[in-house]
Amino acid sequence: MVVGFTGSVVQTWFFMAALMLLGHPEKGALLFYVAFAIGYVLELIPNYLFSNWYTFGTKPNMKNAGGFLLARAINLPIQLGLLPLLIRLLPTWREDYISMAVIFIAGCINYLICLAFFKPQKQEITE
Repeated sequence: MVVGFTGSVVQTWFFMAALMLLGHPEKGALLFYVAFAIGYVLELIPNYLFSNWYTFGTKPNMKNAGGFLLARAINLPIQLGLLPLLIRLLPTWREDYISMAVIFIAGCINYLICLAFFKPQKQEITE
C-alpha cells in the first residue's frame, strides 16, 4: 500500500509538472494524455525498485523485471482508458484528483498481476 500510494503521488506529480510544461492543455486534449503518459513512464523505475524491496521483499532480476513490464504494459491502456471515462463522469474534479483515482484503480489491478512474478525469497530460520 505504501509503494502504491508513493507511486501514485510520484506519477501525479510528474503528470502535473508535464501539464505545466505543456501549457496546461484542456482535459481530454492529446497533450493532456501525453502529460499523463510522461508521469507514467517517469514513475516506472522507482516503482519497480520499491515493489521489489518493500512490497514483495525480493531482489530485482530478469524474471520479475519482465513480469513488472508486462503488468505495466497492461496497466497503461487501463489507465488511459479510465482517464477519459473519469473526466466525463467527474467533470468538476481537478486533474490531480482524477489522476489519483485512475492510478489507484489501475494500481490495484497491477498489483494482482505482479503477484504472479514476484516470489519472495526464502528466509533462513535462525534460533
